[in-house]
Amino acid sequence: MKAILALTTLTFALVMTTPAAAPDISSIPLKDINGKATSLKDYQGKVLLIVNVASKCGLTPQYKALESTYRKYQAQGFTILAFPCNDFGAQEPGSNPEIKQFCSTKYDVTFPLFDKLHVKGAEQHPLYAALTGKDAAYPGEIQWNFGKFLIGRDGKVLQRWHPKITPDAEEVTKAIEAALAAK
Repeated sequence: MKAILALTTLTFALVMTTPAAAPDISSIPLKDINGKATSLKDYQGKVLLIVNVASKCGLTPQYKALESTYRKYQAQGFTILAFPCNDFGAQEPGSNPEIKQFCSTKYDVTFPLFDKLHVKGAEQHPLYAALTGKDAAYPGEIQWNFGKFLIGRDGKVLQRWHPKITPDAEEVTKAIEAALAAK
């Protein structure tokens, strides 16, 4: 009996001190800006920058830096995935077609846009629940539009940046380059 109790106690201690594995985000169902079903599996083997975006935000000009960063690294296996969101100050009130039109005409966006979703609150999309939840690599609620997550070729979250950190900031580009160099 003592041996069983000791083994149970040891097993419990190991479970409590072993960090939880980060959730797998690759199979979470998504929709692109046109409503087509997809997932991050379509981007396997690429380095990703996941960004929640908005068209009527003081940070909206980051679209220009996002597009520039995308074009700079795209040929090396990098892409940006933009997720419109109206969770902060109702700064993304448009429909998917309006968002797509805005991004293409105002900022010449060519990187993938996705269906408008919620990044926080009761209706939080499962992708953002996985990116920000307690078992995430960088847990904590999204603070505003243009929060960024860098995902490695293996699908693991490598870095997270505050919305005010621009996609062309040195710390971001160095992290992208390092992720692209890791094979």
